[in-house]
Amino acid sequence: MELDAYAASLRLEETAPVARRVEELGFSGLWFTESQRPPFLACAVASTVTSSIDIGTAIAVAFPRSPMVTAQNAWELARASKGRFSLGLGSQVKAHIERRFSVPFDHPGPKLREYVLALRAIWRAFQGEERLQFEGEFYSFSLLTDFFSPGPSDHPDIPIAVAGVNAGMARLAGEVCDGFHAHPFHSPRYLREVIVPAIAEGADTAGRSADACEIYCPVFVIVGDSEPERASQRESVRRQLSFYGSTRTYRPVFELHGWGEVSEQLHRSMAAGDTEAMARAITDEMLEEYAVTATWDGLAAALVDRYRGVADRVFGYGPAQEWIDIPDVAARWQAVAAAVRAAR
Repeated sequence: MELDAYAASLRLEETAPVARRVEELGFSGLWFTESQRPPFLACAVASTVTSSIDIGTAIAVAFPRSPMVTAQNAWELARASKGRFSLGLGSQVKAHIERRFSVPFDHPGPKLREYVLALRAIWRAFQGEERLQFEGEFYSFSLLTDFFSPGPSDHPDIPIAVAGVNAGMARLAGEVCDGFHAHPFHSPRYLREVIVPAIAEGADTAGRSADACEIYCPVFVIVGDSEPERASQRESVRRQLSFYGSTRTYRPVFELHGWGEVSEQLHRSMAAGDTEAMARAITDEMLEEYAVTATWDGLAAALVDRYRGVADRVFGYGPAQEWIDIPDVAARWQAVAAAVRAAR
């Protein structure tokens, strides 16, 4: 299991020092998300100022971009990083696709599957392995002249992962992808009983091994050597869980543990704007299932014990830029990264 770091909405001018520091501290990788800022620019900066850590999007929103645009970005990032780049894609929810990006939201599962296949066809054409000729239900590509092709790369095999909450996207990952980005709102039991079997089912459909699809897990971490140190983090995670849980898509994560009614309760409270009621709905028992609570000395063992055999890569959901310039906290994370490496 690898321990990575996470950068959320990191400003472009801040990316280089954060990426260098993440590498110095001994993390295995650095993931960039698409929220306030697009992830590809930050990946480009990070790929040129580091030499050993893996770099990837966790995730980039697929549908607002043509597969050709995404293919070009990923091709350049793989080349610049010398093969350290990983492309993580997500469908996003209907409201954001239609109202924030102003593009159609059509059958997200089948469309994302075709998106992945189109990317690989485009990359084969860039590499000169075949003429570009991709015809699908949602995408069609048949024109690529030498003037517009970036040409062959020494790093053409770019890993593709998709993100999801439920079994449908996990099956898709098992069928056609190299990885699956789990949602931070999960439990180890949910991964074992829902996500892992779905990936295996998709892989079996495609006649491939489930081991070909890695699982990447962002983790809610509550860490500190005293109760006051952990208390503020616990309340922050409680609120984050209540926010995610208010969307009905996440109901199965509650239902597996017998808390299905909490999903509707959170949805009603969100509609009423009652964020305090939302936070109260997330009990301490739920926090134990959906977050890792540990002392600093115990965090590495807690992560390894919780995710061994389930996840290939994990990373704390707290953005690196929030703690990386605090010397004692950075030193603590450096020790955790070293302990996870030693356990591996």
